[in-house]
Parts: sequence; C-alpha cells; structure tokens
Amino acid sequence: MANTSSAKKAARKMERKAAINKNRRSRVRSFVRKVEEALASGDKVAAETAFKAAQPELMRAATKGVLHSNTASRKVSRLAQRVKTLSA
Repeated sequence: MANTSSAKKAARKMERKAAINKNRRSRVRSFVRKVEEALASGDKVAAETAFKAAQPELMRAATKGVLHSNTASRKVSRLAQRVKTLSA
C-alpha cells in the first residue's frame, strides 16, 4: 500500500486510468465482435457497416494507448481482408 501522499494520489490516478482503459478495450472488443458475427452469418452489408464502425474505434484505441498502433493496424487489415473475401 502507498505510504506517501504523492504515492496515494498516483494510485488513485492509476485506478481511474485503468477503468477508462478497461472501458475502451471492452468497447473495441464489442465492435470487433459485431464484425465477426456479421462475417459468420455471411451478411455482406452488415459486415461492411460493422467494419466501418469498428475501424475508427480500433484506431482511437491505438491513439489513446490502449492498443499498440501496429496491433490496431493489423486487426483492421485482417478484418478488411475478411470482409472483402466475403463480398467476392
């Protein structure tokens, strides 16, 4: 447990930041799951709309430091590829 007042403040800040990051991570996963479900059902239109919504969420998570930028780019790329093969 933190002893000094500055360490206690830092611990409070980390708790708040962790909660925000957890919320952002959960939000990204929800958007990606919607794309996955649309791909599994074979619905081309739903997959494209879900992907268009998921892409900015992934990149925003990268900007905010929740995901590494390369990880977000890789996920976007792989989802785009799967959506494209579904429509072909």
